[in-house]
Order: sequence, then C-alpha cells, then structure tokens
Amino acid sequence: MTTKVLLKVTGLQVAYGGIQAVKGVDFEVREGELVSLIGSNGAGKTTTMKAITGTLPIKAGDIEYLGKSIKGQGPWDLVKQGLAMVPEGRGVFTRMTILENLQMGAYIRDDKPEILADIDKVFGIFPRLKERRDQLAGTMSGGEQQMLAMGRALMSRPKVLLLDEPSMGLSPIMVDKIFEVVKDVYAQGVTVLLVEQNASRALGIANRGYVMESGIVTMSGDAKEMLNDPKVRAAYLGE
Repeated sequence: MTTKVLLKVTGLQVAYGGIQAVKGVDFEVREGELVSLIGSNGAGKTTTMKAITGTLPIKAGDIEYLGKSIKGQGPWDLVKQGLAMVPEGRGVFTRMTILENLQMGAYIRDDKPEILADIDKVFGIFPRLKERRDQLAGTMSGGEQQMLAMGRALMSRPKVLLLDEPSMGLSPIMVDKIFEVVKDVYAQGVTVLLVEQNASRALGIANRGYVMESGIVTMSGDAKEMLNDPKVRAAYLGE
C-alpha cells in the first residue's frame, strides 16, 4: 500500500538579497515518516524551511501540502491546516511564562478542555517545563527554550512538524534529550521533517534522508544506508 505524500517540494528556488540560496530542490515527506534534511551551514536548509512555511517568498517551483499548492500562504494559514514549525533560534515569547507560551501555541483552537489536556501532555513530555510553568521564558536556558518551542508547536496538533536545527547551540546532554523527544513525538504519530547539521544524530532516528549542498539536493535515500555511505561519512561525520 502506498503511503500518502503529505508534503511535496518541486523545483523550489528561493532568492533574497541578490543571492540564489535554493536552486531547484525536490523532496517529499510521506505520512508517518521522519525525514531528515542534512547539510553544512549555508547549504540552504533553513531557507527551504522558511519558504515551506511562507516566511520567505518563492522565486520558482511549488510546495504542495495534502495534495494542494500552498505557495503564497502565510504561517497562520498553514498552522490551521496542520503544518507547524519550530524555527531555528526557537523564537519563544521571552516576556511570557512557559504556560502562556504553550497557550499561544493553541491560538487557532477553541476547545478549552482539550487544550488543557494537551498542556498536561506537553508537561508529561517535558517535566522540566511543568516544574517552571510560571517562569518567564526569557530566563530559561537554551535547551529549556528549545523544549518550550517544541511543546508550543505541538499545542497546534500538527499533522507535520518541521524542526529547524533543534540541537544547535545546546550541551551534549541537552542534545540527547532533544533527540529523544523528537523520537517520542514521532512515535505518537506526528510526521516529522527534521533539518539538522548533526548528520549522524539526524540520520540515526530518521526513516529517509536528503543531503543538501549549495542550494540543491545532492543525495537521498534510506537514512540507515546513508549513515553508512562513505561519501556521507567523509563529508558530514569527519571520517
């Protein structure tokens, strides 16, 4: 049985500031997958994610979600359709409490009893957030803010969760925690597109992977096979 394609990127080109950052990218994410998009800094990964979520205009190509083009739609519309992103740099509301940040994640919803239940679910995934629910987000560590950003995105009940460099700038212990959480979220039935520089960790938890270099996809395949590919190991794992 063929699995439904939830997100499909075709011939995507993005340019800003006179620079062609993405030069014709193709990839897809099927229902029930965890797909990793890896590549070095400057490869065009974050630009691709911003184009998908409507925060950067597209020069050419198309992005389809649930079988329909979403080109030109803004983040607000996409979240309502079940496409949520945790941006690079987290983007938490620093002057709001942890609890208020999570409530903001459910701004598209009006089912109050279920919102409260989902807040409890997030607290179950991230016990540290529960302990500090009344603390201002801006006073938290980078790892705690990353947990909060992920929890906030889950509050919209996404069909597809986009994670942009979730391990960036975190301590090794916190990186371990974040990748465990990504696996847990995926195990709960959320389809995940994970953009990461940490190739070994990203491919280690993914079903499939894509390698992006200089604005194009140069390789794709089964994540475990890519993890053992000599070219991938030489380029991204220092071997």
